[in-house]
Amino acid sequence: MRASAVLPPLQALRAFEAVGRLLSFRRAGEELLITQSAVSHHIRQLEDMLGVRLFVRKAKSIELTPEGAAYLDRTTEAFAIIASATADARRQAGRQKVRVSVLPSFAANWLVSRLPDFMLRHPEIDIDLEPTLRLTNFVSDDVDLAIRFGAGPWADVRAEWLMNEELSPVLSPSLLGDGSGFVEPADLLSQTLLDSMNPLGWELWFDDVGADFRQARILQLTDYNIALQAALNGQGVAIGRLLLIGDHLASGRLVQPFATTVRSEKTPYWLVMPEHRRLSPAAESFRVWLREQAASVKTGQVDR
Repeated sequence: MRASAVLPPLQALRAFEAVGRLLSFRRAGEELLITQSAVSHHIRQLEDMLGVRLFVRKAKSIELTPEGAAYLDRTTEAFAIIASATADARRQAGRQKVRVSVLPSFAANWLVSRLPDFMLRHPEIDIDLEPTLRLTNFVSDDVDLAIRFGAGPWADVRAEWLMNEELSPVLSPSLLGDGSGFVEPADLLSQTLLDSMNPLGWELWFDDVGADFRQARILQLTDYNIALQAALNGQGVAIGRLLLIGDHLASGRLVQPFATTVRSEKTPYWLVMPEHRRLSPAAESFRVWLREQAASVKTGQVDR
Protein backbone atom coordinates (compact mmCIF):
# COMPACT_ATOMS: atom_id res chain seq x y z
CA MET A 1 0.00 0.00 0.00
CA ARG A 2 1.43 3.39 -1.02
CA ALA A 3 2.17 5.76 1.84
CA SER A 4 -0.12 8.79 2.12
CA ALA A 5 1.30 12.10 0.95
CA VAL A 6 -0.67 13.84 3.74
CA LEU A 7 -0.76 11.48 6.70
CA PRO A 8 2.49 10.61 8.50
CA PRO A 9 3.37 6.95 9.19
CA LEU A 10 1.44 5.51 12.13
CA GLN A 11 4.65 4.19 13.74
CA ALA A 12 6.13 7.67 13.71
CA LEU A 13 2.99 9.10 15.30
CA ARG A 14 3.00 6.44 18.04
CA ALA A 15 6.67 7.17 18.74
CA PHE A 16 5.96 10.91 18.87
CA GLU A 17 3.00 10.47 21.25
CA ALA A 18 5.08 8.27 23.58
CA VAL A 19 8.08 10.63 23.60
CA GLY A 20 5.85 13.66 24.06
CA ARG A 21 4.02 12.06 26.97
CA LEU A 22 7.13 10.63 28.67
CA LEU A 23 9.66 13.29 27.57
CA SER A 24 12.21 10.52 27.14
CA PHE A 25 13.42 8.69 24.02
CA ARG A 26 14.66 5.81 26.18
CA ARG A 27 11.40 5.31 28.09
CA ALA A 28 9.40 5.65 24.89
CA GLY A 29 11.49 2.88 23.33
CA GLU A 30 10.92 0.64 26.34
CA GLU A 31 7.17 1.26 26.15
CA LEU A 32 6.97 0.57 22.42
CA LEU A 33 9.47 -2.35 22.60
CA ILE A 34 11.79 -0.75 20.05
CA THR A 35 15.31 0.65 20.37
CA GLN A 36 16.04 4.23 21.35
CA SER A 37 17.67 4.78 17.96
CA ALA A 38 14.48 3.59 16.23
CA VAL A 39 12.48 6.11 18.25
CA SER A 40 14.92 8.87 17.22
CA HIS A 41 14.56 7.80 13.57
CA HIS A 42 10.76 8.02 13.75
CA ILE A 43 10.93 11.51 15.30
CA ARG A 44 13.39 12.75 12.66
CA GLN A 45 11.15 11.28 9.94
CA LEU A 46 8.13 13.11 11.36
CA GLU A 47 10.02 16.39 11.79
CA ASP A 48 11.27 16.19 8.19
CA MET A 49 7.75 15.57 6.92
CA LEU A 50 6.22 18.40 8.93
CA GLY A 51 9.06 20.83 8.40
CA VAL A 52 9.15 21.84 12.07
CA ARG A 53 11.13 20.85 15.13
CA LEU A 54 9.02 18.96 17.65
CA PHE A 55 11.54 18.70 20.49
CA VAL A 56 14.38 20.73 21.93
CA ARG A 57 17.17 18.31 22.79
CA LYS A 58 19.21 19.31 25.84
CA ALA A 59 22.18 17.64 27.53
CA LYS A 60 20.15 15.43 29.84
CA SER A 61 16.54 16.10 28.89
CA ILE A 62 14.19 17.05 26.09
CA GLU A 63 11.32 19.52 25.86
CA LEU A 64 8.46 19.95 23.43
CA THR A 65 8.66 22.99 21.20
CA PRO A 66 5.47 25.10 21.05
CA GLU A 67 4.74 23.46 17.70
CA GLY A 68 5.41 20.03 19.20
CA ALA A 69 3.11 20.67 22.17
CA ALA A 70 0.28 21.75 19.87
CA TYR A 71 0.83 18.74 17.61
CA LEU A 72 0.87 16.38 20.62
CA ASP A 73 -2.53 17.67 21.78
CA ARG A 74 -4.10 16.96 18.40
CA THR A 75 -2.33 13.61 18.02
CA THR A 76 -3.56 12.43 21.43
CA GLU A 77 -7.08 13.53 20.51
CA ALA A 78 -6.86 11.66 17.20
CA PHE A 79 -5.76 8.42 18.88
CA ALA A 80 -8.68 8.69 21.31
CA ILE A 81 -11.12 9.15 18.42
CA ILE A 82 -9.68 6.11 16.61
CA ALA A 83 -9.92 3.98 19.76
CA SER A 84 -13.55 5.02 20.29
CA ALA A 85 -14.46 4.37 16.65
CA THR A 86 -12.81 0.95 16.80
CA ALA A 87 -14.78 0.02 19.90
CA ASP A 88 -18.02 1.17 18.24
CA ALA A 89 -17.27 -0.85 15.10
CA ARG A 90 -16.68 -3.97 17.17
CA ARG A 91 -19.95 -3.54 19.03
CA GLN A 92 -21.81 -3.10 15.75
CA ALA A 93 -20.26 -6.29 14.38
CA GLY A 94 -22.48 -8.32 16.72
CA ARG A 95 -19.92 -10.28 18.72
CA GLN A 96 -18.53 -9.00 21.96
CA LYS A 97 -14.78 -8.68 22.33
CA VAL A 98 -12.53 -7.89 25.27
CA ARG A 99 -8.97 -6.78 24.62
CA VAL A 100 -6.63 -7.35 27.55
CA SER A 101 -3.11 -5.92 27.85
CA VAL A 102 -1.06 -8.39 29.88
CA LEU A 103 2.54 -9.17 30.76
CA PRO A 104 3.86 -11.95 28.48
CA SER A 105 5.00 -14.03 31.47
CA PHE A 106 1.61 -13.86 33.18
CA ALA A 107 -0.20 -14.65 29.93
CA ALA A 108 1.97 -17.64 29.05
CA ASN A 109 2.37 -19.16 32.51
CA TRP A 110 -0.92 -18.43 34.26
CA LEU A 111 -3.73 -16.90 32.21
CA VAL A 112 -3.81 -18.84 28.94
CA SER A 113 -4.29 -22.23 30.57
CA ARG A 114 -7.38 -20.89 32.40
CA LEU A 115 -9.04 -19.17 29.43
CA PRO A 116 -10.93 -22.29 28.20
CA ASP A 117 -13.05 -22.02 31.35
CA PHE A 118 -14.03 -18.43 30.49
CA MET A 119 -14.74 -19.37 26.87
CA LEU A 120 -16.96 -22.25 28.02
CA ARG A 121 -18.95 -19.92 30.27
CA HIS A 122 -19.11 -17.03 27.78
CA PRO A 123 -19.07 -18.42 24.21
CA GLU A 124 -20.39 -15.08 22.93
CA ILE A 125 -17.25 -13.18 24.06
CA ASP A 126 -13.93 -13.20 22.23
CA ILE A 127 -10.75 -12.53 24.24
CA ASP A 128 -7.92 -10.69 22.51
CA LEU A 129 -4.70 -10.77 24.53
CA GLU A 130 -2.02 -8.14 23.91
CA PRO A 131 1.20 -9.40 25.57
CA THR A 132 3.35 -6.36 26.27
CA LEU A 133 5.76 -4.97 28.86
CA ARG A 134 4.64 -1.37 28.48
CA LEU A 135 2.01 0.30 30.61
CA THR A 136 -1.37 0.67 28.96
CA ASN A 137 -2.57 4.09 27.85
CA PHE A 138 -6.35 3.73 27.86
CA VAL A 139 -6.69 7.00 25.90
CA SER A 140 -4.65 6.00 22.86
CA ASP A 141 -4.61 2.18 23.09
CA ASP A 142 -7.53 0.02 21.99
CA VAL A 143 -7.58 -1.90 25.27
CA ASP A 144 -10.40 -2.65 27.73
CA LEU A 145 -8.41 -4.03 30.69
CA ALA A 146 -4.81 -4.57 31.72
CA ILE A 147 -3.07 -6.94 34.14
CA ARG A 148 0.07 -5.62 35.79
CA PHE A 149 2.65 -6.71 38.36
CA GLY A 150 4.25 -4.49 40.98
CA ALA A 151 3.57 -2.21 43.89
CA GLY A 152 1.85 0.52 41.85
CA PRO A 153 0.12 2.93 42.02
CA TRP A 154 -0.43 4.11 38.43
CA ALA A 155 -1.85 7.48 37.51
CA ASP A 156 -5.23 7.97 35.81
CA VAL A 157 -6.42 4.37 36.19
CA ARG A 158 -8.38 2.21 38.62
CA ALA A 159 -6.46 -0.78 39.94
CA GLU A 160 -7.95 -3.79 41.74
CA TRP A 161 -5.67 -6.16 43.63
CA LEU A 162 -5.82 -9.75 42.40
CA MET A 163 -3.23 -11.74 44.37
CA ASN A 164 0.27 -11.55 45.81
CA GLU A 165 3.16 -13.44 44.29
CA GLU A 166 5.32 -15.87 46.29
CA LEU A 167 9.08 -15.78 45.72
CA SER A 168 11.79 -18.40 46.09
CA PRO A 169 15.02 -19.13 44.16
CA VAL A 170 14.77 -21.79 41.43
CA LEU A 171 17.30 -23.41 39.13
CA SER A 172 17.74 -26.38 36.84
CA PRO A 173 18.66 -29.79 38.30
CA SER A 174 21.85 -29.72 36.21
CA LEU A 175 23.01 -26.51 37.91
CA LEU A 176 22.02 -27.79 41.35
CA GLY A 177 24.11 -30.95 40.90
CA ASP A 178 24.54 -32.80 44.18
CA GLY A 179 23.52 -29.67 46.11
CA SER A 180 26.91 -29.18 47.74
CA GLY A 181 27.19 -25.69 46.26
CA PHE A 182 23.89 -24.60 47.82
CA VAL A 183 24.24 -25.30 51.54
CA GLU A 184 23.16 -21.87 52.80
CA PRO A 185 21.49 -18.84 51.14
CA ALA A 186 24.74 -16.87 50.98
CA ASP A 187 26.05 -19.51 48.53
CA LEU A 188 23.80 -17.91 45.91
CA LEU A 189 26.09 -14.89 45.87
CA SER A 190 28.63 -16.91 43.90
CA GLN A 191 26.03 -17.72 41.24
CA THR A 192 24.60 -15.67 38.37
CA LEU A 193 21.21 -14.44 39.57
CA LEU A 194 18.57 -13.93 36.90
CA ASP A 195 15.80 -11.37 37.06
CA SER A 196 13.72 -9.09 34.85
CA MET A 197 13.66 -5.29 34.77
CA ASN A 198 14.54 -4.77 38.46
CA PRO A 199 15.90 -6.94 41.30
CA LEU A 200 13.07 -6.30 43.81
CA GLY A 201 12.25 -10.00 44.14
CA TRP A 202 15.83 -10.88 44.99
CA GLU A 203 16.09 -7.99 47.44
CA LEU A 204 12.99 -9.20 49.30
CA TRP A 205 14.25 -12.77 49.46
CA PHE A 206 17.78 -11.93 50.62
CA ASP A 207 16.39 -9.52 53.23
CA ASP A 208 14.24 -12.35 54.56
CA VAL A 209 17.17 -14.77 54.91
CA GLY A 210 19.55 -12.10 56.23
CA ALA A 211 22.14 -12.13 53.44
CA ASP A 212 23.81 -9.07 51.88
CA PHE A 213 22.26 -8.70 48.44
CA ARG A 214 24.73 -5.97 47.40
CA GLN A 215 27.38 -8.62 46.72
CA ALA A 216 25.21 -10.46 44.19
CA ARG A 217 25.93 -10.70 40.47
CA ILE A 218 22.63 -9.95 38.67
CA LEU A 219 21.84 -10.59 35.01
CA GLN A 220 18.85 -8.36 34.26
CA LEU A 221 16.72 -9.47 31.34
CA THR A 222 13.86 -7.66 29.64
CA ASP A 223 11.05 -10.10 30.37
CA TYR A 224 10.49 -12.70 33.08
CA ASN A 225 9.91 -15.36 30.41
CA ILE A 226 13.51 -14.83 29.26
CA ALA A 227 14.83 -15.12 32.83
CA LEU A 228 12.79 -18.29 33.27
CA GLN A 229 14.16 -19.82 30.07
CA ALA A 230 17.71 -18.95 31.12
CA ALA A 231 17.12 -20.79 34.41
CA LEU A 232 15.74 -23.82 32.55
CA ASN A 233 18.88 -23.77 30.40
CA GLY A 234 21.11 -23.84 33.49
CA GLN A 235 22.48 -20.34 32.93
CA GLY A 236 21.81 -19.12 36.46
CA VAL A 237 19.37 -18.98 39.36
CA ALA A 238 16.05 -17.17 38.89
CA ILE A 239 13.88 -15.67 41.56
CA GLY A 240 10.90 -17.95 41.12
CA ARG A 241 7.43 -16.46 40.94
CA LEU A 242 5.71 -19.53 42.29
CA LEU A 243 2.29 -18.68 40.88
CA LEU A 244 3.77 -18.81 37.39
CA ILE A 245 6.15 -21.77 37.58
CA GLY A 246 4.09 -24.48 39.25
CA ASP A 247 4.24 -26.75 36.20
CA HIS A 248 8.03 -26.46 35.99
CA LEU A 249 8.39 -27.37 39.67
CA ALA A 250 5.92 -30.25 39.46
CA SER A 251 7.74 -31.75 36.45
CA GLY A 252 11.18 -31.31 38.02
CA ARG A 253 12.41 -29.01 35.25
CA LEU A 254 13.12 -26.48 38.00
CA VAL A 255 13.92 -27.11 41.66
CA GLN A 256 14.14 -24.95 44.79
CA PRO A 257 17.56 -25.09 46.48
CA PHE A 258 16.12 -23.59 49.68
CA ALA A 259 12.72 -23.94 51.34
CA THR A 260 12.39 -20.25 52.24
CA THR A 261 9.47 -18.61 50.44
CA VAL A 262 8.74 -14.89 50.69
CA ARG A 263 5.25 -13.44 50.44
CA SER A 264 5.08 -9.67 50.11
CA GLU A 265 2.58 -6.90 49.48
CA LYS A 266 5.22 -5.36 47.22
CA THR A 267 4.74 -8.05 44.56
CA PRO A 268 1.03 -8.20 43.69
CA TYR A 269 -0.82 -8.67 40.43
CA TRP A 270 -3.42 -6.00 39.61
CA LEU A 271 -6.39 -5.69 37.30
CA VAL A 272 -6.16 -2.18 35.80
CA MET A 273 -9.11 -0.33 34.25
CA PRO A 274 -9.85 3.11 32.81
CA GLU A 275 -10.47 5.64 35.56
CA HIS A 276 -13.32 7.56 33.94
CA ARG A 277 -14.90 4.99 31.64
CA ARG A 278 -17.38 2.27 32.48
CA LEU A 279 -16.51 -1.25 31.43
CA SER A 280 -18.51 -2.86 28.68
CA PRO A 281 -20.70 -5.81 29.76
CA ALA A 282 -18.18 -8.20 28.18
CA ALA A 283 -15.23 -6.60 29.98
CA GLU A 284 -17.15 -6.69 33.24
CA SER A 285 -17.79 -10.43 32.73
CA PHE A 286 -14.06 -10.99 32.24
CA ARG A 287 -13.28 -8.89 35.32
CA VAL A 288 -15.62 -10.97 37.51
CA TRP A 289 -14.21 -14.23 36.11
CA LEU A 290 -10.59 -13.14 36.59
CA ARG A 291 -11.17 -12.16 40.21
CA GLU A 292 -12.77 -15.55 40.80
CA GLN A 293 -9.74 -17.31 39.29
CA ALA A 294 -7.34 -15.25 41.40
CA ALA A 295 -9.34 -15.95 44.57
CA SER A 296 -8.97 -19.68 44.00
CA VAL A 297 -5.16 -19.47 44.42
CA LYS A 298 -4.89 -16.99 47.29
CA THR A 299 -4.71 -19.58 50.04
CA GLY A 300 -1.91 -18.76 52.46
CA GLN A 301 -0.98 -15.48 50.80
CA VAL A 302 -0.71 -11.98 52.18
CA ASP A 303 -4.13 -10.31 51.96
CA ARG A 304 -4.71 -6.62 51.41
